[in-house]
Amino acid sequence: MQRRLPSTCLLPRLLLRWCLILVLALTALATARAAEQTPARRDLPTPAPRTIIAALGRVEPASEEIRVAAAMTGRLAEVALDEGQPVRRGQVVATLENDDHLARVQAAAASAGVARAALDRVINGARPSEREEAAAAVREAQAVLARAEREAKRQQGLADKRLGSGQELDNARSALDIARAQVARAQAQQAVVDSPAREDEQARAEAELALAQARLAEARAVYEKSFVRSPIDGVVLRRFRRAGEQVTEMGDTPILAVGDLSQLRVRAEVDEADIDLLRLGQEAYIEAAAYGERRIPGKIARIGKLMGRKQIVSDDPAERKDSRVLEVLIDLEPGIAIPVGLRVDAFIVLKLPQ
Repeated sequence: MQRRLPSTCLLPRLLLRWCLILVLALTALATARAAEQTPARRDLPTPAPRTIIAALGRVEPASEEIRVAAAMTGRLAEVALDEGQPVRRGQVVATLENDDHLARVQAAAASAGVARAALDRVINGARPSEREEAAAAVREAQAVLARAEREAKRQQGLADKRLGSGQELDNARSALDIARAQVARAQAQQAVVDSPAREDEQARAEAELALAQARLAEARAVYEKSFVRSPIDGVVLRRFRRAGEQVTEMGDTPILAVGDLSQLRVRAEVDEADIDLLRLGQEAYIEAAAYGERRIPGKIARIGKLMGRKQIVSDDPAERKDSRVLEVLIDLEPGIAIPVGLRVDAFIVLKLPQ
């Protein structure tokens, strides 16, 4: 016969079972509420590919800004051009005081002229009048010789007939010897006058002429340095000096800044994170606050090879000033007329894969 447990033993078991059921129910309820509050998982959309690179830039001439300075130390006598005026390659844009240099050129030119005349004299020999004089002297000596020969012959005939004295015969012979010597000397002098220049004399005269010409060239070169000329065709962008101011080739004392405005470009600074997207020939455009929504087109003409720090900054105080950038040159379309030095926003259009 099965033994029944007293009712006092069943009560704790029932309480434990109901407690477990209650805990499971509360857990299920909390899980359901958490599921209701958690949104259903959705797949995030794939970000659209980039189509443009933005960068800050500055407008400059295609020739860049060329600062024209003097090649020597001196005081400016004249600055011929002002800002905005056109200039041609080789045109004198400024002149230094140069009276002393001009005097040296004139003195050197005179010395070169003297050396040239000396060389011509050596090469050409005596003048025609000197040649004629030497020939006349020879003819005169020969006439004297002929007369002395006749007198000596006459005295010899008289001596043979014992009609003349021995003294007169000796005098006639002495006069004949002197006449022969005079003819020889006149002929020698004529030979000197008619002879060509000696090699050593001509070489010396040529060397003296070359030295004089070198000094003249040096004086002219120094004089030429007093004229400051433009290296390009373009426009005067800025004037730094005026007449009366001192300039030197040793320091940074430019007189004018010139540039070729027939072709403008923008020097843009692209952040290092975007440099792998750059390609030569990419389409680009620029915008500037002064021109509203106008877009000025261009193309990438050159991509730099050296990273550097930012040189062009905006007015945004939150902008990073220490970021690394790469310079890119964007050639604008010909005929664009905007101020050089204008800060612009440059946008480079990326070529998307097909």
